Amino acid sequence: MVQSPPLQKFQVSAQPRRDRADGSDEAPFRTLSEALRQSTPGTVIQLAAGTYSSASGEQFPLVVPAGVVLLGNESTKGQGITLQGGGLYTSPTLGQQNATVLLANDAQVRGITITNAADKGTGIWLESSRAVVQNCTLVNCGREGLVATGTSNSLIRDNVFQQNRTSGLSLLRNSKGEIWGNRIEGSSIGMALGDQSAPLVARNRLNQNRTGIALAGTATPVLRNNTIENSGDIGLSLKGQALPDFGNPQAPAGNVFRSSGRFDLNVETGKTLVSVGNQMDPRKNRGPVSLQASELTESIALPEPVAVPLPAGNLNAGGVTGGVTGGGTGGNGGTGDSGGSGTPGAGGLVTLSDVRGHWAEVFIQALVDRKILSGFPDGTFRPQNSLTRAEYAALIAKAFNRPLVRPVIPFPDVPGNFWARAAIEKATRMAFIAGFPDGTFRANQQLTRVQAIVALVSGLGLSGGSPGLLEVYSDRAQIPSYATNAIATATQNRIIVNHPQLNLLNPLRPISRAEIAVMVYQALVVLRQVPAIDSPFIPQPIVPTALTDLSRHWAEPFVRSLVDQNLLTGFPDGSFRPNATVSRMEYAIMVAKAFAPTARTAAPNFQDLDRSHWATPAIVQATQGGYLSGTANSRFQPERTISRVQVLLSLVSGLQLKGGHLGLVNRIPDQASVPKYAREAVATALHHRIVVNHPDPNQLNPNRNATRAEVAAMIYQGLLKQGRVTALPSAHIAIPR
Repeated sequence: MVQSPPLQKFQVSAQPRRDRADGSDEAPFRTLSEALRQSTPGTVIQLAAGTYSSASGEQFPLVVPAGVVLLGNESTKGQGITLQGGGLYTSPTLGQQNATVLLANDAQVRGITITNAADKGTGIWLESSRAVVQNCTLVNCGREGLVATGTSNSLIRDNVFQQNRTSGLSLLRNSKGEIWGNRIEGSSIGMALGDQSAPLVARNRLNQNRTGIALAGTATPVLRNNTIENSGDIGLSLKGQALPDFGNPQAPAGNVFRSSGRFDLNVETGKTLVSVGNQMDPRKNRGPVSLQASELTESIALPEPVAVPLPAGNLNAGGVTGGVTGGGTGGNGGTGDSGGSGTPGAGGLVTLSDVRGHWAEVFIQALVDRKILSGFPDGTFRPQNSLTRAEYAALIAKAFNRPLVRPVIPFPDVPGNFWARAAIEKATRMAFIAGFPDGTFRANQQLTRVQAIVALVSGLGLSGGSPGLLEVYSDRAQIPSYATNAIATATQNRIIVNHPQLNLLNPLRPISRAEIAVMVYQALVVLRQVPAIDSPFIPQPIVPTALTDLSRHWAEPFVRSLVDQNLLTGFPDGSFRPNATVSRMEYAIMVAKAFAPTARTAAPNFQDLDRSHWATPAIVQATQGGYLSGTANSRFQPERTISRVQVLLSLVSGLQLKGGHLGLVNRIPDQASVPKYAREAVATALHHRIVVNHPDPNQLNPNRNATRAEVAAMIYQGLLKQGRVTALPSAHIAIPR
């Protein structure tokens, strides 16, 4: 048996404390270059505060070997831990370059500030590598903050790109990967995607760049939920043959454009850009742009599917249809024969000729053996065929006998003699499916994978999945917003099946008969009606981020949920420090990350806040969004601690909450401690269940300094008010009386 190499950790300090240097805590390496030379896969290199440059002995470019993690301070985006400089590197795809850091496969850079001021200097270079760049600051580079080229397939997440001369980051050649949650500002081009690049670009904020995003060549990125604002010239520019995924009727893109100088969209490709679910000013669009409406509606269990031709046959030409309807002619759905079809096997069990050796065979056969499924009259199952809504209803009606929680709904397009009418009624009353706003059922429309998953979660009455679980899916940006909680819940309960690629959800593709069979079987496992079957195609929930000091803490569910969703972070040592107090600066960072507030007021000018300070953007964002304000004499006082009542005032203001009456405050045992100016806001916070009290759920303790745990819990309750998270049971949420 081959054993994995032992993990090792090196310390590096620009100001070593001893002459001897071995990378230990007591004798850190003098240079990062030395630590990198001695690193092996699995090594974590921890940088102490300081500037690492040629003057301090560094040799650029710094090459981070495969499997090595370069770690600074993620919670501060690398403030005070700076790599400064660059060296020549010959790129196999782009020739001679000047770069600060090169990353090999599976290398990571986290929590570091990187600057390369050379005329054509680049901060991080990714050459055909699979790497991670997270929570870094790339600032004042002579050309780009980051370049990915070749066949790079990296994760670039939650970084800050500021004042990089040409672009914040560029992806070229055949680069893919994910660009997720970054803040990019002050460049000629915020993000440049060229050649055949095709990354996922999601939840980034691009502000005050001349052009927000520029696409060229044959770039085909997926653009989802980005905010592009204050672009000096153009928000999104398309040239060459570039054509992004900019939303479709089943998956609105959710990008927002604000205050572009000339154009929100400038399309110079000769192709029509289809835009669905993006917020922009149509008067600022130049070139062929087709603005289309989303077909989704969140008021029903299943949003409207894509209209596609009716496939031949139905899910169950035998057992399901006959068992539900009592046989008869099939109408639009198929034959409607009673009894199952297939070849009798040992013990009288039915076998199906085209599922032998199929990846879903064991699941399909298990349902056939239980007479929940059967095949077609010719003895086949046709596992790759798609499924209609009527066929799905027939399967559900046969597989489940859940409480009838909804009244009978007469659908005008489901006549009394329709083969699946009884099944549709039963499935609808069990909440496994629903009609459309116009009152129709549309029995012959195909069912997509996301619709099937949402329907199963609804019918089973499941809840509680954290959106952080969606990290397992590389195409998670394609999940419609209405379905995120349901998909997370289904992932948690191991209902979802992905074949052939485990990390691809393909939410908008029509579901196949094999896939629905596996998902229905997994739903029966959840109900403990069948034994679990092991399969390599059922995604496993991601293990939550380890936080060493949260075990059995009262706020653990709140904190872990926010961390799983990347709305909150711990400290580099793996702790969260739940009982530590929170400064106004730290609170601003937490609010900006969790709520990403949009500006409602002009940018503040605080006399005690350096514009180059790492926390300034978050403070400005929280202030402009209405969550915070300055103190006397135009000061912010970033280091001052924030009290519990100030947190409640902030959330009520930022979330623009109304309602509540002063009687709610008067019922609090320590109501006399509530400042007069805050009583109305506290009443509103109580009314909306924003208040979290610990250890005594009845004591507000308004003037006590808020802890990190309390702030996390109250922010979570604010997100719950926005409908972005699911409710968590807790004895410490103050219930209005």
